Amino acid sequence: MSGEADGLFKRVLVPILLPEKRYDQLSVHWDLLHVPCLKILLSKGLGLGIVAGSLLVKLPQIFKILGAKSAEGLSLQSVMLELVALTGTAVYSIANNFPFGPWGEALFLTLQTITICFLVMHYRGETVKGVAFLACYAMLLLGLLSPLTTLAVVTMLQASNVPAVVIGKLLQAATNYHNGHTGQLSAITVFMLFGGSLARIFTSIQETGDPLMAGAFVVSSLCNGLIAAQVLFYWNAKPPHKHKKEK
Repeated sequence: MSGEADGLFKRVLVPILLPEKRYDQLSVHWDLLHVPCLKILLSKGLGLGIVAGSLLVKLPQIFKILGAKSAEGLSLQSVMLELVALTGTAVYSIANNFPFGPWGEALFLTLQTITICFLVMHYRGETVKGVAFLACYAMLLLGLLSPLTTLAVVTMLQASNVPAVVIGKLLQAATNYHNGHTGQLSAITVFMLFGGSLARIFTSIQETGDPLMAGAFVVSSLCNGLIAAQVLFYWNAKPPHKHKKEK
């Protein structure tokens, strides 16, 4: 009975959290303090947790916009630059055949960020422009994922992540400072993005060894930390009451 349980446990752990060699090190030799095994286990666990959490990260932001029927306080340029960074990470990881764990959340965050882009345009009265944007983005993504796009182009896109993230977050920070509040910016989403980017520094180093990806997450953590600090600073600040309904 215990043998069956051990076999089931191994079938679950080995393909998902540990290579078979590392699993044997822990379960057969009982080397529970083997640092390389523990680092892999921690990295894989964090990666899966981040990917699972990414399904929900931006939903609070989406629901807040829908509930308020307003995207006040959100910088469209910042959201679009974040979309560029997420797309770069996803396409670069697919092109290099990286494991899904270290970058999977980029896929789900991309879908949610596209939705936010469209909602910002929609509540600014630019729905047609928003639909055109979705169509153009879909065609661009298909082109980037096609065999016609060289690895050099994909690598250049990934390298653009750092300036895209920095400029995007600074634009949002400037918008918050200018408004004196964070508007419809969701605190839950901001703090989850900050925590996720911090964890990704470790998982990207551990699982890909790619300095380009690790560096992008370091910069992302600093920028997300700035927005998180503003959310705390402007916690009790409210947008001024408007007598006229936003168009």
